[in-house]
Amino acid sequence: MKKVIAIVAGILVFGVAVILGIAATKPNDTHIERSTIVKASPETILSNVNNYRKWAAWSPWEKVDPNMKRTYSGPESGKGAKYAWSGNDNVGEGDMEILSTEPTKIVFNFHQAKPFEGTSTIVFTAIPEGDASKVTWAMDSKDNPFMCKVMQVFISMDDCCGKEFEKGLASLKTVSETSASTAQNAGDANDTKDAADAPATAKKESSDG
Repeated sequence: MKKVIAIVAGILVFGVAVILGIAATKPNDTHIERSTIVKASPETILSNVNNYRKWAAWSPWEKVDPNMKRTYSGPESGKGAKYAWSGNDNVGEGDMEILSTEPTKIVFNFHQAKPFEGTSTIVFTAIPEGDASKVTWAMDSKDNPFMCKVMQVFISMDDCCGKEFEKGLASLKTVSETSASTAQNAGDANDTKDAADAPATAKKESSDG
């Protein structure tokens, strides 16, 4: 019996050593990126990214834990706006801050405290392409903690996070295109009203003359 236990223990130790050895070969840095085409202007699209309170409408992580605690600080939007969260094991705990905003680009510092420590740079860009915009969600992590490398032995971070990026971009596309359509319809309605009012105005001016 002792011999069997010794063999099993040896196999387990060997297995752990193999996993740790593979983990040590994983890259220190990680880049994840997904893109989509949205029929809206960069201004319309990034207005949904520049304000954390609007993330509930499109971010996939906002829907994972309905009891997640959120804290907002700093300006409501733009550079310096901060957002912290604390939730179940699926969302963990962390915080974000907007580092810079440009007409076609927003840069965030992303800090994950739980389930493991890590810091990343997140960049959203919206580049005009005809009557639409190419929207890209990218994340760069440097000096990944060893536990993150161990996880990569079993799952692909690109596949795991990339799928969530794709979900988020699909929702952001819907929200942004709806906003753009609503604004367009409002503009068309105003144009129609102005056109209808024009003859009456011209008649009045003619009568006054």
